[in-house]
Amino acid sequence: MNDILPSESARWEWLEDKVRGLMARYAYRNVRTPIVEPTALFVRGLGEVTDIVEKEMYSFEDRLNGEQLTLRPEATAGVVRAVVEHSMLYEGGKRLYYMGPMFRHERPQRGRYRQFHQIGAEALGFPGPEVDAELILLADGLWRELGLKGVRLELNSLGEPHERKAHREALIAYLEQHAYVLDEDARRRLHSNPLRILDTKNPAMQAIVDSAPRLIDFLGPQSIAHFDGVKAILTANGVQWSVNPRLVRGMDYYNLTVFEFVTDQLGSQGTICGGGRYDYLIEQVGGKPAPAVGWALGVERVLELLKEQACEAPQVCADVYAVIPSPAEVPSAMKVIEQLRRAGVSVQMHAAPAGAEGMGSMKSQFKKADASGAIRAVIFGQDELSRGMVTVKALRDGAGAQSEHPLASIEQWAPTLQSNG
Repeated sequence: MNDILPSESARWEWLEDKVRGLMARYAYRNVRTPIVEPTALFVRGLGEVTDIVEKEMYSFEDRLNGEQLTLRPEATAGVVRAVVEHSMLYEGGKRLYYMGPMFRHERPQRGRYRQFHQIGAEALGFPGPEVDAELILLADGLWRELGLKGVRLELNSLGEPHERKAHREALIAYLEQHAYVLDEDARRRLHSNPLRILDTKNPAMQAIVDSAPRLIDFLGPQSIAHFDGVKAILTANGVQWSVNPRLVRGMDYYNLTVFEFVTDQLGSQGTICGGGRYDYLIEQVGGKPAPAVGWALGVERVLELLKEQACEAPQVCADVYAVIPSPAEVPSAMKVIEQLRRAGVSVQMHAAPAGAEGMGSMKSQFKKADASGAIRAVIFGQDELSRGMVTVKALRDGAGAQSEHPLASIEQWAPTLQSNG
């Protein structure tokens, strides 16, 4: 787990602002769910034999009432729980998005932490392939907004439960014939969750996995039509994709479309965004049967990739730095500073340095003004204030041009101090 300091958090805020703007254009609304949920919610939703439930969840017993609780390892189950609890689908489908911390006890690696952050989008109550495609287009649009390159889209279909059942039987029979190659994890999952064996990273098992029965070959006409519909919409929008028949995702609740956005620039764990359709989770959580689809991206992973590609976020700086020569001018200066802030100007005020008499020298104040990144300095000199004026000095034009402005008409000239003014 790690701290995110101001020098870094500016990049987070920039990313979050991009996401909020994009979600608004797609008519997705924000939802905020608790960080702590009943353990049973995740066991039921994710599956008892998933890595998350077996190895990674931070679970504990509430000392006050003995309830089993868990820090959320992902957000979809909690979003679905909220949708069911508040009858949100009563009036029709909902498009939602979230941002926030998740918790998994896994081995830390590049861009992965035990407290990590996800941004996700969920569309609930819509059965058609057009909403699967819409969500994929939403994520693809975000990469363009951020300026990310080299992110490829992989698709697969997990079909419906009866199709997976037929594939599961064939897969188990096949793997049993090659049991001598399976590692300990695979043998443990052989009869409980054999589909996850196909997602192994064990090089010794790759040849066996590559030759295993493919789920896509067991799909019926309706599942194939749904998958073809998703692919057709993506192609019509110029989105490149490839089918990865071994793509299964890590949670049990998926059916039909699953997808991942992958990069080769972050090591072996290259997925930065993944999701799919989960038409049976709402019923599992206790609601009336309803279709749903969604995705989540790892914020740390995306920011790491942005850094890798030198896509730097804009620096966050004040519009002006307030230079105050002496303590005597502080009351008048702070009155003007507040008026500027109310007019929409961001102001960094100089404050008396520790151990120094007064406000510090003008030279030191201008050094700090320059280091702040502000475009202009507003100077509250005694002479100017006595005449009802302040001096504005340019810090970034090379010439240091200065001009005086009357305090009586701040609302008229304040907009010119803004960074886009």
